[in-house]
Amino acid sequence: MHFIRATIILAALSALPSALGAAVTTFPSAKGSVSNGSAITVKAGQTYDGGMKRFDRGNGACSSGEGGQKDAVFILEKGATLKNAIIGKNQKEGVHCNNGCKIQNVWWEDVCEDALTVLGSGGATITGGGAKSASDKVIQHNGSGTVTITDFFVDGFGKLYRSCGNCKTQFKRSVVIQGVVAKNGKELVGINQKYGDTVSISRVSLSGVSAKCSVYDGNNSGAEPKRVGTC
Repeated sequence: MHFIRATIILAALSALPSALGAAVTTFPSAKGSVSNGSAITVKAGQTYDGGMKRFDRGNGACSSGEGGQKDAVFILEKGATLKNAIIGKNQKEGVHCNNGCKIQNVWWEDVCEDALTVLGSGGATITGGGAKSASDKVIQHNGSGTVTITDFFVDGFGKLYRSCGNCKTQFKRSVVIQGVVAKNGKELVGINQKYGDTVSISRVSLSGVSAKCSVYDGNNSGAEPKRVGTC
């Protein structure tokens, strides 16, 4: 079996505040709350401004087991933008991005399963905002394309970004991380060796983070991938 080694670019990594971009490390206060029994769909090319309100799916929404798109708070169609929103703790799947989206100044107060799931083609651009209390992944990249994370704050996490390790259909995926502040986490990034994933990391501040970038033996069989090294 032919393996393509991941291309890794790690630029100007630093744990000093002077290396930071414009990441805000204080979570905002909600200007009201909205609790829905179903996901809010943002149509293709449209922008949804949450006005810094808190959005969730109601008490008990974060139950055990993995969820799916039906459990999301927001579903973004191709080219949609979600901005100025707080995702509350009573939810499971956060935001689902289908075929390219933009996330601007969105905050996850308590990540349940995943904060953001990127599906289809087109990747995603995440600017500002933050997430905390993510026992597993913050951003799950199942589709193709590039995910760009800029000036984002994360505190208490398993992985900030994970290229899907065992999706039935696999792709080469890329992630760009810049101006991120990360605290108290296991891995900033997890990528797959086999599919040629690429990483670019710059101007980040890490505190209490065990690994900057880990490489896994990704597969398309559904088996649990193993960590095989660092980037």
